[in-house]
Amino acid sequence: MAKCDQGYLCEVCGQAVPGITDSDLYLRYVIGRVEIAALHREPERHLHCNPVLSQFIVDDKFPPVSVEGDFSKQYMDDEARRREEELVTRGWQRLKEVGRLGLSVPEYPLPGL
Repeated sequence: MAKCDQGYLCEVCGQAVPGITDSDLYLRYVIGRVEIAALHREPERHLHCNPVLSQFIVDDKFPPVSVEGDFSKQYMDDEARRREEELVTRGWQRLKEVGRLGLSVPEYPLPGL
């Protein structure tokens, strides 16, 4: 099977990432941490396979994620943690919107980024 026929496989668990709302890659793109030209080169992960990022999603529709050790958000300054939670949560909520709104990939990023 050609790589393009396999879809996006998670670099952590090796399983397919079934949708954009489960995608660490597209969340990083939407919040401005991956450029559009790099989408095909950057690794893909399920959000639950990248808890360091997904711990910042604070939404009743997303199961809370906790991280032990140095990368836990509990060790961050309150203001920095609040800003990261706001950005990553807005990004995840945007991923939920893009399909419903019929946006093209260049339109996915959060407005104003």
